[in-house]
Amino acid sequence: MQSRFQSDRRLTVRMVVTLFLLGLLYVAFVAVLIALLKSWVLVVVLAAALLVAQYWFSDRVALYAMHGRIVEREEYPDLHGVIDRLCAQADMPKPVVAVSDIDMPNAFATGRNPDHAVICVTTGLLRRLEPAELEGVLAHELSHVAHKDVAVITVASFLGVLAGLMVRFAFYSQLFRGRRDQNTLVVLATIMGVSAAVYAISFLLIRALSRYRELAADRAAAHLTGRPSALASALTKVSGDIARIPTKDLRTAQAFNAFYFTPALGAEPGLSRLFSTHPSLEQRLEQLGRISAELGEAAMPGKAG
Repeated sequence: MQSRFQSDRRLTVRMVVTLFLLGLLYVAFVAVLIALLKSWVLVVVLAAALLVAQYWFSDRVALYAMHGRIVEREEYPDLHGVIDRLCAQADMPKPVVAVSDIDMPNAFATGRNPDHAVICVTTGLLRRLEPAELEGVLAHELSHVAHKDVAVITVASFLGVLAGLMVRFAFYSQLFRGRRDQNTLVVLATIMGVSAAVYAISFLLIRALSRYRELAADRAAAHLTGRPSALASALTKVSGDIARIPTKDLRTAQAFNAFYFTPALGAEPGLSRLFSTHPSLEQRLEQLGRISAELGEAAMPGKAG
């Protein structure tokens, strides 16, 4: 079912291209592993099982990692009310609503499709935002579900996870065999080298897609709510508060940056900005400023009439 969120063909093209390139990389990676390990059944079964598990249980894994729990309307009536209104406005199924009892202000969406999605907000976010700001953040997260880019990011990130697991598997399987001749060392070094290359390529592809999908979600949320200034205010407030949290306290959350409304990054700019999962705050605010001007110009003739 097509929601009323503003469609984005450029986002769709980017998702298709990213999945295609990662698919080619995935096939090549598995082929190399089969040639090196000489056990295609083990490699294929393990790879397929991990892919299915990550796709099918991604929502549960993310909730568990962020200490999120599903909440009913009786416990958080205002939160449910905002999501109900936005889903009715967007003509999309209502996702499961969850809350994470942590002070870091943030939100994320996860799930394999709009019928099996979860929207999770932190108590830190609920405490800090005004109702209009919270509506903007939730509309942003719902747009990820409507655009189906949550599922794409989940599948896309699988290859990097598999590469890391295969390095560990190859290392420990050879380590505990006790004997490591020259051929074994060559195989082990090759697996590690190929895995590192696969991880690096998938890392860059995912980051490029992730930055664009955040801009697309901001645009869609701004047009759905008609209040880009409220979303801009939420972005400024959340980014400022996260920047004041010590980096050591953010490390656990950083593994899920690709899913967050705002990345869990400290105040240090560094080279990490070049590989960020999100565009800069300045880029996001500049885009919302343009949309605000466009909506204001479009509304003026109506008022005059």
